[in-house]
Amino acid sequence: MQSHKKVLPHAMRKPLFSATSVILSIVFVAAFALSGGAQHTGENQKDSTQVHADSTSAEGHSAEPEKFNANETIIEHVLDAPVWHFTDHTVLPLPVIVYSKEKGLAIFSSGKFYDEHHKEIEYNGYKLVDGGKNIAIAETGEKVLNLSITKNVAMLFITAILLCYVLFSVASSYKKNPGKAPKGLQSFIEPIVIFVRDEIVKPNLGHHYEKYLPYILTLFFFILFGNLLGLLPGAANLTGNIAVTATLAIITFLMTNISGNAAYWKHIFWTPGVPLPLRVIILPVELIGVFTKPFALTIRLFVAITAGHIVLLSLICMTFMFHSYFVGIGASLVVLFINLIELLVAGIQAYVFALFTSLYIGMATADDHH
Repeated sequence: MQSHKKVLPHAMRKPLFSATSVILSIVFVAAFALSGGAQHTGENQKDSTQVHADSTSAEGHSAEPEKFNANETIIEHVLDAPVWHFTDHTVLPLPVIVYSKEKGLAIFSSGKFYDEHHKEIEYNGYKLVDGGKNIAIAETGEKVLNLSITKNVAMLFITAILLCYVLFSVASSYKKNPGKAPKGLQSFIEPIVIFVRDEIVKPNLGHHYEKYLPYILTLFFFILFGNLLGLLPGAANLTGNIAVTATLAIITFLMTNISGNAAYWKHIFWTPGVPLPLRVIILPVELIGVFTKPFALTIRLFVAITAGHIVLLSLICMTFMFHSYFVGIGASLVVLFINLIELLVAGIQAYVFALFTSLYIGMATADDHH
């Protein structure tokens, strides 16, 4: 990156979001607003139709269909699942990989757990438990080792593959065109890399920044890609999954404390300039602070992304709750506006996570000035 300083001003003049990207965003939001409710409500409507038909045939007269359950629709999108719903009639079964002492290793499609009406059934002696989160032996109810590819795991692979493709393509462009002005995707990624390096990493890490820059850049782009892909119609809620955010926070926690120098641990266990009686109070506070930092990283990203998805789906569900085209049009316009804000939030959350990671590592590696 150092060898291309002469072309950076030219790159920095290029806008981060072109008119094409804005138009694509509006198209994605419109598709989400129009099809998002259908893809999550089809099962509820199907169940209502079935109940209506059964009641009519059994009693000889029409019965009221079940009311649309917005809570189930929203939770279905926010939580992980063994299958990936795109629309009512488009469901992608995912691989189930389980191991038990009685049956050994078993690999099959998650579609085997559902009948033609998408009702959960047993298959090969296994059944879904805990709302599809875990798999247990049907006879005993004993949970088995579950290594299945769920919706969020599949989304994780997609995000990682796309991230590698983009960044390796940009790196390849630098090798092919050394000293030349960036073009195409390279001109979009380079200003972001420079921003993270000069505005986030350098100010917080000082002369240690080069050692940790690759990790923080990877963290930033992974969260950014995950946030943006999660806004597409039918996408999984990857960065709104607390297991994912906790894993990222734990990696930062380990890097921070493993990299911590003597001055860092001295400030925790024997804070300089503090009277001895107060150290009894400060020591547990400092120790608690070591663990609250990754906890704050976990909750901040999880809540921000999940709350945005819940708000968007709540507005879309209003169309089906009120059975009104006017409500649907109004909700779609509001969803369009909020989804554009969510594009901004996606970048802000990646920035905040990278910023606090740099700050924590910088505090742990800072030279002792006392």
